Amino acid sequence: MLRRPARYAPLLCCAALFAQTGRAIELRDDRGAALHLAAPATRIVSLAPNLTEIAFAAGAGDKLVGVARFSDFPAAARRLPQIGDGARVDLERILALKPDLVLAWKSGNQAGDVTRLEELGFRVFVTEPQRLPDIPRLTRLVGALAGTLDAAERAAGAFEREIEALRAQYSARQPLRVFYEIWHRPLLTVNGKHMISDVLSLCGGVNVFADAPLLTPSVSLEAVLAARPDVILGGSSAVDPTEFVAQWRRYAIEGLKGLPVFYVAPDEIQRQTPRITHGAKAICEHLESVRRNRQKAVNGK
Repeated sequence: MLRRPARYAPLLCCAALFAQTGRAIELRDDRGAALHLAAPATRIVSLAPNLTEIAFAAGAGDKLVGVARFSDFPAAARRLPQIGDGARVDLERILALKPDLVLAWKSGNQAGDVTRLEELGFRVFVTEPQRLPDIPRLTRLVGALAGTLDAAERAAGAFEREIEALRAQYSARQPLRVFYEIWHRPLLTVNGKHMISDVLSLCGGVNVFADAPLLTPSVSLEAVLAARPDVILGGSSAVDPTEFVAQWRRYAIEGLKGLPVFYVAPDEIQRQTPRITHGAKAICEHLESVRRNRQKAVNGK
């Protein structure tokens, strides 16, 4: 095994096993399945928008030859051929693109599609980002697969520094109980195992449905009331902050009508990509504004 420079040491901490001999690459993906590449990938297909973004962040954007539908960031991703989405991938199109690596999302792609691609002989790297540290981990691993470790390390390191700066500034602040909406009708939220819950903790927030058994449970307005949130966050069911706030202001229910409500750009918090730092910063600032207003109310008495 070749000795790696110290700046690549974070790869050794990853859940996946990474080894490089000459230009050959061997690692295990998030299923624990072994993957071998004779050389860094030069033709990559991404089966999920979040993986498209991670590939660009890792410096491998120019190696992408096909992406999932809704891959709209960065702008260059919109110009790439689309190969389907989480419901169904276009196997014929992927065959025509002749990728030497396919990036898949375990809980976002159909298991049958992944199996069929592997049966056809494609190398498939399956990911399952669940916590904030998974973002830089996967960025580094995609960089290793694509031979773009320098760019991947810069992006991963920048992400880690931004997250740690937010943690240092906000995590010990006065706790606020948060209801996070990921959809309005039906009303959906996240439990404590979701990456959004990681972000709430980072900002000194407490996810009021952290103990829910499902990752994205459906809840009633009565359950939200019973959970006694201090603030409501969300936005994916609205086109802008005005619409999101209006959805909640319609409820003339004691205990809800006076709650602070804030919009968060969904692609910056609900996609597991380096852009989650933007969503995290917005959430931290929203929660801090609630704390400031509370303090003003106390001082004004």
